[in-house]
Amino acid sequence: MKYPDEPDSLCAVSIIEPIVQEVFELDCQSKLEEDFLDNLQIEDKKTKVFHVARISKKNFTVGQKVLLQHSKLKFFPGKLRSRWLGPHVITKIFANGAVEIQSLKTNNTFKVNDHQLKEYRKGFQTEPIEIMDLEDPIL
Repeated sequence: MKYPDEPDSLCAVSIIEPIVQEVFELDCQSKLEEDFLDNLQIEDKKTKVFHVARISKKNFTVGQKVLLQHSKLKFFPGKLRSRWLGPHVITKIFANGAVEIQSLKTNNTFKVNDHQLKEYRKGFQTEPIEIMDLEDPIL
């Protein structure tokens, strides 16, 4: 009924068609938004799995030497200043990831999160180097 004979029906058709078109476009847009959100959630899950798989699990034991991260906020930290304090000795490990450590310098004990710790590796032992004097070869 594109070309009705009555003027009243002509007015009604011209008003209804844009409304139907707009509802159709909104429906299509909402379907696109739903698809976009579904794809976004799938990508978020994939990204989370990717990052969780790369988190290294730290296994500490009682009596192990560790370094503590220096977590005080500094606006201008020195370039060559170490960000690790220690060494400290682990005295107790709790189930929730907390670790009780004791300072070797001051013998103070305190609890920290295991994310703030890393294994202490003692430096290389250097032996004295023997110096040999070289002589000019005789021709």
